[in-house]
Amino acid sequence: MIDAIEKHVLENLLNRRVIGEKHTSEDNAIKCLPRDIRGNGKKALKKLIREGYILPKITSYGLEVSLNPRRLQEIIQLTKP
Repeated sequence: MIDAIEKHVLENLLNRRVIGEKHTSEDNAIKCLPRDIRGNGKKALKKLIREGYILPKITSYGLEVSLNPRRLQEIIQLTKP
């Protein structure tokens, strides 16, 4: 099960429609969190990548992320209130 920080990151990416081929930097993915918990946000982002909810894309200028389109329905169910 996902915790509140992970849910918030998924909601942020879902609301911004960062799905599949559309990527954003990892910093932008956790920008929705308060500054004092952004370190935990990076850990949550890494966990979501390991679990397959978020797809990583390594670039020359850093890590880019997007939601996994194959698990989109599951992500929507997880982010429902």
